[in-house]
Amino acid sequence: MNASGFIESVASGIPRLDYFASGGTVGCPALLVEPSAANGILNSTDTTTSWTLGANLTRGAIDVIGVLGTNLTVAVSGSGINLAAGRIARSGNNVALASGSTYTISFFVKKTGTHTIGGYYALITGAASGNLGAGFDVSGSFSSGSIFDTAGTTNRIRRVEQWGTDVFCCSETFTMTASGTLTSFFLAPVAGVTSSSNPTAGSQLGFAAPQIELGSVPTSFIPTTTASVTRNAEEFAVSGAVSGAIGQQSGTIYIECQSGFATNDIIVINTAGQSPGNNYVAITKTATNVFRLSLIASGTTILIDQASAITSFAKIAVAYASGNTALFINGTQIGSTDTTGFSFNAALNNITFISNMVSGTKTTRIRAVALYTERLTNDQLASLTTP
Repeated sequence: MNASGFIESVASGIPRLDYFASGGTVGCPALLVEPSAANGILNSTDTTTSWTLGANLTRGAIDVIGVLGTNLTVAVSGSGINLAAGRIARSGNNVALASGSTYTISFFVKKTGTHTIGGYYALITGAASGNLGAGFDVSGSFSSGSIFDTAGTTNRIRRVEQWGTDVFCCSETFTMTASGTLTSFFLAPVAGVTSSSNPTAGSQLGFAAPQIELGSVPTSFIPTTTASVTRNAEEFAVSGAVSGAIGQQSGTIYIECQSGFATNDIIVINTAGQSPGNNYVAITKTATNVFRLSLIASGTTILIDQASAITSFAKIAVAYASGNTALFINGTQIGSTDTTGFSFNAALNNITFISNMVSGTKTTRIRAVALYTERLTNDQLASLTTP
C-alpha cells in the first residue's frame, strides 16, 4: 500500500515500503518482506472479467484501493451464494490442496451502501470433496466471520481488517484434512455471517482481489489474469565491505519490526559463506511467537527468549559482548544479562534481513534498523527501545 492508501505493484528487485492501513488510516511506512506465495484464483486483478454474474444480481466496476473490483447489487432476493443466480463465479481455478497443509483465502470488501455482510464459497473436488464457505461482517474495524459450509478442513480462523475508508480485508485460514482441488470460487453479499442466502433486493457490496495461497497468513495481493502467479521470496543482504559497520567481538543490533506468524530470523549478522551455525548474532521470532536473541560463536551458544508472545510492532535491541550479552524489548530487559564468555573466530561481514536459514519463510514489516560497533549500556538499550 502506497502513501496515498492504494495498492500498487512494485517491480522485482525494488524494496517495498508499505503504508499499511489500520482503522481506515494510512500509517508510517515499513519495509515489507514476505515469503514466496502463489495466488491460484484467476482474474483476481479484475473481477468484472471472466467472472460469471448470477441472474439475480447486477454489477458495476468499482475501484477498491487501486484494484478493479465488482460492485454487486441484489436485483431479486431469494437466491444465494451457493446457487448460480446469486453470485459472481470464477470457474477453472484448479488449485491443488494437499492434505495436512494450511491455506489462506482472502479478498477485499468495499461498503457501497448500508449492507455490511459478504461471503465466499468454493467448490472442492477429490478426497476433500464438498463446499467451503464463510461470511464476514465489515461493520467495524476488526471482527471475525463465521462458517456456513465446510469440506475436508479443520482449524478454520477468520479475520476482518480495515484497510481504508469502507474497505476491509477478509480472510480465512484452514488446514486440509484430505487432498482436493479448488475448482470454482464465488463471492456475493449474504444475509448473515452464518447464511449463504443473498440479502434483500437493493443491497449492495463491492468485492475485489480474491486470493488463495499456501500459508497461515494472508500476504500482500498477487494479481492474476488467466493463470496463477507466484511472487518470489524477498530477502535483503549485504556482505564484504560492511565489516567495519559491525562490532566484531561486541556490538548492538536494533530493529523495530512486526513479525508475521511464521518462524523466522528477522535480522542476522554472520560470516558470509559460512554455515549459519559457525558465527552469527540474530534477532529471531520463534514458533511460539516470542522474540529471541540467538548467538553462536565458535561452538558457544547463547539464547535469550522473551516471556510472552508479541505480534504487534516492537522495538528490539540485542547487545553482545563476551560475558555481557542482553536482550531488550520495548524498554525492558528480557531476563538477566548472560555472562557466558565467547569469541568469534571469523570476521562478521554479512548482514541479512529476514533470513530463516532453515525453512526460508519470511514475513515481517520493518520500520527501523541500526547497527552499533560497540556494546551499548543497559541504560542506553532501555532508552533506545522505549516506545
